[in-house]
Amino acid sequence: MLLKKKITIALAGLAMLGAAPTFAQGIGHSFFMRGSIVGKDSTGTVVCVGKADGATVGQVLEVYRVQSTPGPSKTPGAGFRRVAVGHVKIDHIFDDHFAHVSVADGTPAVHDIVELRKK
Repeated sequence: MLLKKKITIALAGLAMLGAAPTFAQGIGHSFFMRGSIVGKDSTGTVVCVGKADGATVGQVLEVYRVQSTPGPSKTPGAGFRRVAVGHVKIDHIFDDHFAHVSVADGTPAVHDIVELRKK
């Protein structure tokens, strides 16, 4: 009986470890929504944020650009930083994953990160 209980606990622990990435994704999506500016088409700027991410028309997203820092870094990945470059406003969501935006301020460009921090 004790062996059966230990096996059950071990299997439950393994199941929780396997689900950890799902938990992490859910936590991230409950605090912020993140995507990127993927390009421009005939109707404007397109971001990789849509219905599946919980986007709604009128939301204002912060825009960040990744810049490398000069000199050698002491740890892997430490040679980069995010710099705020402006804001975009969602005008039209046309897909589960994409929306058109207009520039509210700043100088957003293709490949910049867009992010909505949920309060």
